[in-house]
Amino acid sequence: MASIDSQNIGTPHETRPFRAHGHMDIVTLGDFTLGKGTFEPGWRWSDDVKPIVGTDSCQVRHTGICVSGSMTVRMDDGTEATVGPGDVMLIEPGHDAWVVGDEPCVLYDTGVAAYAKPQ
Repeated sequence: MASIDSQNIGTPHETRPFRAHGHMDIVTLGDFTLGKGTFEPGWRWSDDVKPIVGTDSCQVRHTGICVSGSMTVRMDDGTEATVGPGDVMLIEPGHDAWVVGDEPCVLYDTGVAAYAKPQ
């Protein structure tokens, strides 16, 4: 039987605060999870999420789109890329990341079922 389920990201099922500098709003429908990350200026994964999850680098695979602001991602091997508005991204596990500039970076990400959850 067909079904439809929806939830507005403005009223998420869960909000996961970062140590400082932002939060991730989470909506989960069945086995699908979508997050809206608001990464404030000064946010850096190694400062704001690493203390929550306890891994040396981010071990989550991110797939999504940046809608505002910019973020630089550095893979564990040193490879770097910056994503900005309109950029669709695929970021494999093993990275650090930080906000570039004075504007919050807002990303929609489907790879966040376990993101920023205490381990």
